[in-house]
Amino acid sequence: MEMWLVMAFDSTQQALRAEMLLEYAEIEIDLFPTPKEITAGCALSIQFPSDSLTAVKEIIKQEGVEIRGIYSKSAVGYDNIRL
Repeated sequence: MEMWLVMAFDSTQQALRAEMLLEYAEIEIDLFPTPKEITAGCALSIQFPSDSLTAVKEIIKQEGVEIRGIYSKSAVGYDNIRL
C-alpha cells in the first residue's frame, strides 16, 4: 500500500498555486479539506504519494510556495516532516 503525505498551507492562494505547479509537473495529487488534526490557516491541503516527496520539495522551494508543513499520517494523528 502506497503511503500518501499531506501538505498544508496558510492561505488558499498558496494551496491553489501549489496545485497548479504540481499538476504541471505531472505529480499525482489530491486537493482536499485540511484534516482537523493539522493546524493551518487554510482549509485546503494537498495529498501526494510519498515517493514524490523529493520532487514536491524541489518545486515548492524553486517556486517560493509558502507552506505550513508536510505531514505523514500515523496511528495517532499527523507527524510533521522536516523540510
